[in-house]
Amino acid sequence: MNEIQNLTKGFFRENPLLVLVLGCCPALATTSSAFNGLGMGAATTFVLLGSNVVISLLAGIIPDKVRIPAFIVVIASFVTIIDLVMQAFSPELYETLGIFIPLIVVNCIVLGRAEAFASKNRVFSAFIDGLGMGLGFTMALVILGSIRELLGSGALFGLKFIKGDGILVFILAPGAFIALGYLIALINRLKRT
Repeated sequence: MNEIQNLTKGFFRENPLLVLVLGCCPALATTSSAFNGLGMGAATTFVLLGSNVVISLLAGIIPDKVRIPAFIVVIASFVTIIDLVMQAFSPELYETLGIFIPLIVVNCIVLGRAEAFASKNRVFSAFIDGLGMGLGFTMALVILGSIRELLGSGALFGLKFIKGDGILVFILAPGAFIALGYLIALINRLKRT
């Protein structure tokens, strides 16, 4: 039962973006479409899974004095892997996400889960935690990207549903702040009821 709670806490109780308000920079910058949100979420989930497992495995070996730098090296290794894989197999998405893929190294979600959970728990628990947090973050990015794409261009995952141009502000940076603000307000409202 505890593993199920670890898996689901990233979706609802401790969603990194919508509840803890972590990882806002890539969320606001890359979610001009649902596909971009999915790509960024998948990349972050891969890094979370890999780094959580490796950090959990090395927890007893890494000295406390170099704990954070060691975590960053592990995280950077997985970011390099996803960066190269995305560049080779999905160059359009890689070009769109740009600098935000390498910046996963310093994403507070990944480093926070390494420090708060993976370094203190068993490998399977760390894997489940990384999966739950990663999928929760991905869900939030896809929802945010879907709202922005639908309102901004009348499309969803590139498929046009609404005739016309849409509301341009939602494709631009201010639309990201507006949409995220309303999503967070909705989540807070739902949590109270």
